Amino acid sequence: MTELPPVEYGLAVERYLAASGLAEGSRRIYRIALHTWAWALADRPAPTGPGRRRARPPVLPLALLDHPDAAERLRAAAAGRGADTDPRTLNRELSTLRAAVAWWRARGWIDGDPTTDLRPAPLPAPAEAAAPLAEEQLRALFALRAPLREQALWHLLHESGAAIETVLALNADQLDLPRRRSRPRPGQAPVRWQSGGARLLPLLTVGRAGGPLFLTDRRAPADTPAADRCPHTGRARLSYRRAAELFTAHTRTLTEPPGTGWTLRQLRPGR
Repeated sequence: MTELPPVEYGLAVERYLAASGLAEGSRRIYRIALHTWAWALADRPAPTGPGRRRARPPVLPLALLDHPDAAERLRAAAAGRGADTDPRTLNRELSTLRAAVAWWRARGWIDGDPTTDLRPAPLPAPAEAAAPLAEEQLRALFALRAPLREQALWHLLHESGAAIETVLALNADQLDLPRRRSRPRPGQAPVRWQSGGARLLPLLTVGRAGGPLFLTDRRAPADTPAADRCPHTGRARLSYRRAAELFTAHTRTLTEPPGTGWTLRQLRPGR
């Protein structure tokens, strides 16, 4: 039986996401991006800030993508979005829309492609990488009166040399504490640590047999994927952005000039 094409844009979004093979967390991000473009097609300003994630998009026909004004509305929305967000985020959202439009066209649900003339936002020139922290800087860092979570994360990042994303993706049940290493998933290398991690990680995981290793301070929102929620505390996995903010805030008094702070990437030992 031939699948009937969806009439409504939001339903077309859900059909696309269902067929994408993406994990639930990625589908949630794609959904937010595609809903943002719905406001442009309705010729209405999209919500900004925290409310953007919870806002219900306007109900509109998928056929609006074939309207003669669709391309101009999307261009104007992209220009406005570029003023509110960084270029990488905007380009990711543009890429999400292009992929969805291509998928819908391949099924004959729409005829045209209003994304043809949408150009990626120019990226800023890469900044010169900050030097890894020296021994005296590390001693000052680890002497700070910082919470256990922060100290454990900083030690693990420095001692393992692993990517920040890899460390934040660890779960409590992946730790092989006696051997000072993680139990990697297929195709991944283990994360190994030394004396600092050996001292702090057992304290960090007391009473927790699973769930994310590094947790936020508050309970997770209701739509947080189960893989990113602690089954014991209900808190969410600590994000890269929040971990970086905390590190910079804690290290503002250690930098010259005072107030600038360090970055998490400076914790990785020099090569």
